[in-house]
Amino acid sequence: MPLHLYNTLTNKVEEFTPSMDNTVRMYDCGPTVYDYGHIGNFRTFVAVDILRRFLLQSGFRMKQVMNITDVDDKIIRNAAREQKTVQEYTRKYEEAFFEDMAMLNLERPEVVVRATEHIQDMAEFIRKLEEKGFAYRTEDGSYYFRIAKFPEYGKLSKKDFSGMEVGARVDVDEYDKDNARDFALWKAPKEGEAFWKSPIGPGRPGWHIECSVMSMKYLGPSFDLHAGGEDLAFPHHENEIAQSEALTGKIFARFWMHVRFLLVEGKKMSKSEGNFFTLRDLLLKGHKPSAIRYLLTSVPYRKQLNFTFQGLEQAAHSVGRLRDFKARIEMAQLEPGKNDAIQELAKKTRSEMRSAMEDDLNTARALGTVFDMVREANTAADRGELRQDDKSALIAALDQFDEIFAVLKDDDAAKMAHATEWARAYGLLEGSNLPKSGPSDDEIERLVAERTAAKKARDFARADAIRAQLSEAGIVVEDTKDGIRWKRK
Repeated sequence: MPLHLYNTLTNKVEEFTPSMDNTVRMYDCGPTVYDYGHIGNFRTFVAVDILRRFLLQSGFRMKQVMNITDVDDKIIRNAAREQKTVQEYTRKYEEAFFEDMAMLNLERPEVVVRATEHIQDMAEFIRKLEEKGFAYRTEDGSYYFRIAKFPEYGKLSKKDFSGMEVGARVDVDEYDKDNARDFALWKAPKEGEAFWKSPIGPGRPGWHIECSVMSMKYLGPSFDLHAGGEDLAFPHHENEIAQSEALTGKIFARFWMHVRFLLVEGKKMSKSEGNFFTLRDLLLKGHKPSAIRYLLTSVPYRKQLNFTFQGLEQAAHSVGRLRDFKARIEMAQLEPGKNDAIQELAKKTRSEMRSAMEDDLNTARALGTVFDMVREANTAADRGELRQDDKSALIAALDQFDEIFAVLKDDDAAKMAHATEWARAYGLLEGSNLPKSGPSDDEIERLVAERTAAKKARDFARADAIRAQLSEAGIVVEDTKDGIRWKRK
């Protein structure tokens, strides 16, 4: 079956296919780089990554565009406070975002675009909207979108704007009110603010215009899918639709995917509640990137995820179980032949994982399916029922799983070492739970080999001493019937 995806525009689960050839043209709202990304942001980015990976696994080509919002109200305010240019202020957080993406194994989109590199395109877009009567200039030189001239306003968020006050304006980038206002397309500079020169006058773009301009520049006036967090549906995405379709007269995006908020320990995440965490806050507490990614994928994107530290510990345990199972299968010394029941189990697992993902990206069902396979295959292994040809079938199922979930590669140590260097550079290492230092993989392999040699020489005191040394460094050594394996705690 093809992918069936919930479309916010129609409020229905619909079959998703690209409109042209075999390429999915997708735009997702990237970060506003005024601070480090928090786990609510990354729930959305991980969900979009899951979609991207599944589309690629399904045989589609991707042209994904993601924006970097490097100018908005907060950035202007913060840069002025720190007496930096906008570019100087945002560079640090943009670089940090890409490092965080790598931490969570997020694939980089084909096209990443910055708002500040498309200012003139935005000014030209606004000029054309004014020509068509959808935009107007105010006395201070700002431009606003005339909502009353776009009768379909509200079709995404399903809000009723029948009582809208015509001509009322709002110039802040983000607002929560349900009653619509003509929104800012271009903001004339206030005293001391950064601004750009343009054919429509000095100023800077409003938040909403950047996504319309950059998505259509790289994907065309109408494209397949637009994704983002549920908080963006109104006003941001609603405004994108209005200004884009007003200019082109075409459907802006056919599908809209919105990812639910998460709670933290059962409450809305906020600094006042003391439950506001960036990804880096979690790393400082010693939590592994693989566990964070796993937890963020464990609940389907349209359901609310309650992010808890107990859940994070359970996620680390689940990732460990999967990695241990893969290592066990890869190392197993088995008799020739195959077990038909195991072959059927692997085949069924691959089919059910795919079916789960085709069902509006039901990640919870896909995870349940792979753990059913792990449990049954481990039982068969304990009974001596696995055969040599079963290894490839089971590994193929795990590979299919990991193409989407991306948690089986044990690279947490290298990532935590990188986090340690960042924490040391910013004076955050003391008091954190990050490893201050630790043995490299090569050093561990050398010690494991030395321990094996000591055991063969019946020097059990030396072998035990090496095992204790590794344990103190957070390395678990396991002696199995198929050989020795080690892992980091």
